[in-house]
Formats: sequence, structure tokens, C-alpha cells
Amino acid sequence: MGKKVWRAVVSGGAAAVFTAVAAAPAGAAEGGVSFTRVQVNGGKPIVIGVSKEVAVPTSFRMATTHKWKWPAVFLYRGKADDRLWHAIETSDCITVSSGVCDFRETMYFDPSEWDMYNSEAGAWKVAAEVHFQGGGGDTDDEGLTAYVKRNSRLTVNASPEPVSKGRTITVTGKVTRANWETRKYVSYAGRLVSLQFKPTGSASYTTVKKVYANGSGNLRTTVKASKTGTWRWVYYGNTTTGPSTSSGDNVVVK
Repeated sequence: MGKKVWRAVVSGGAAAVFTAVAAAPAGAAEGGVSFTRVQVNGGKPIVIGVSKEVAVPTSFRMATTHKWKWPAVFLYRGKADDRLWHAIETSDCITVSSGVCDFRETMYFDPSEWDMYNSEAGAWKVAAEVHFQGGGGDTDDEGLTAYVKRNSRLTVNASPEPVSKGRTITVTGKVTRANWETRKYVSYAGRLVSLQFKPTGSASYTTVKKVYANGSGNLRTTVKASKTGTWRWVYYGNTTTGPSTSSGDNVVVK
């Protein structure tokens, strides 16, 4: 895998490029800094498609007596230099007290501009670091896990429309997910997907049955027509793939 550039856009709009602090984030690299209140995307998975930039809100508190520059939260696997590379933007210090700052950070993932690899989907550890003025720095593991997932999509079609009561409705669809390496959506075979129905006038859907996608990601099942309403497919995702819900297809039952 080729090395990717982590481009930090620091406060004031100045750009800087730097690589990992040498020490692994199993504690302070040089000490003198503590990071608390670390949050990445509100604890929710980071779901990325094939073309749109995804902005991930992050926040943290840093306490130190050192003169510093470039504080940031980042995602890693294994050692500190095995990072999920991306662009970041970090706010100025929001002063809490002497030597204590809160920061708002945004991680930017853009699969249309930078190479991403399908193997990067899944669990990542969370660490925080700061570079000191004059050299050196501190890197700490935060004991948190962030999931980065490939986006999924679903389609639906219910027919015939309209249909006589008691007759058979055939509901089809397809489940696909983002391939970051080809920048296209591809079939996602073998997924267990829920078929849901909402009668006209109702505010909520109910799961009618669950269906496995075939080897091409296609979904197909039949149901008896009982009342007019809307059909949809729902996939709940997994550790590497985000959830998705199809649009609804309304069928009038006469």
C-alpha cells in the first residue's frame, strides 16, 4: 500500500504537512500533555461512499504547559504511523483555564480525490497528538474505537401496480456497496435484508420478512396483497459496511 499524505489545515488556514510521531500511542511520548473529552463523529460510524467528501466532527480537550502547535486527533491501527490518512481542520484554542484548551476538529475524507482501500473499512483506534514549538511532541492513545464503513445502497420495485386483493405481489431490489478502489458501487452478495411494509395512513413500517441477496446482490420475494401501502428494503449494516434503506414503492390494492 502506498503511503498517503495527512494534510493538516491548521487554524488561520495555513497548511502544514507532517508525519507520525515516532513513539507508539501507548502513553505519552515525551510527557507533559493530557487529552480528555475526545469524541469522533459523536460515537457514530464514519460511512463513506465513492464520490462525496465526508466531514467528520471531532472534539477534544488538551492540557499542557508546553508551547505547542498542531494538536489533532487521528485514527490508527497497530502502531502510530499506521494511520488512516485524511485532511483535517482544527479550531483555535477555546480557553477553559490556564494551559487548558478545548478544540473542534473536522476530519475530511474524499474518496474522489485521494486513494482509499477497501481493507481500510472496519475498526480503528483513536489517538491524540500535539507537536511542540521547537521540536518534539506527545502522542496518547485514547482507548476509543471508531468504525469506518463503506456506504451501501438499496433499490426496490413492487409489482404489479395496482393489484387485486389476495393476489401475489413480487418485491425485488438490489443491495450494493461502495468499492473505494474502483470508486463504483458493486453487488453485495449474501446480505440478509429486511422487507418492510407501511399501510397507507400509518406512520411506521413493520418488518414482514427477511431475505438473503443472491450472488449478484439481487433480492426477490413474494407477499400476498392485503391492503394498500408502501414497500421498502432495509439493510442494517455490519462492522465494515454502513446501513441503508431503499426508497418506498407504493402499491394500490383494489
